[in-house]
Order: sequence, then structure tokens, then C-alpha cells
Amino acid sequence: METVQLYIRDLVGSVVRPIKELKGIQKIHLAPHETKTVEFIINNEMLKFMRKDYQYDSEPGDFEVFIGHDSSTEQKLLFTLES
Repeated sequence: METVQLYIRDLVGSVVRPIKELKGIQKIHLAPHETKTVEFIINNEMLKFMRKDYQYDSEPGDFEVFIGHDSSTEQKLLFTLES
């Protein structure tokens, strides 16, 4: 069994946030040398946090997405949340 983890980093938030926040986990079964495609859907709820104005919401800006077997992964993609 393999655990695949999704981490998100907010690059321009109005408050200091963790470098990588765990936002999703999937456990999959792999045979030796087998590969599988794992899909995560990132929604606005995953991007919310307690903002500087004490509102629990997301903010537009740039984010990095990391997917790997643990938090040490450096494989990332960039996306932008627009208002």
C-alpha cells in the first residue's frame, strides 16, 4: 500500500501560514513496478484560512501544489486563484 499526499502552499497570503499544508490523502495499492494515476480536486474550501480581518475565507493569489508520498516532496505545480 502506498499513501499519496497533497500539500498546498499559499505564496502571497495576508498572514503567515505553514510552508506546506496537508490538504488531501489517498491510499492506493500498487503491485511491484506498477504505476497509477491519482487525482485530487482542489476546491475553494481547501484554500480557506483565518484571514487578517478574522474572516474564514480564501484570498486570490498564487499557490504551489505538492504531491508525493510525504511532505519532503519537491515536485510542484503553480496555480493562481482569481477573485
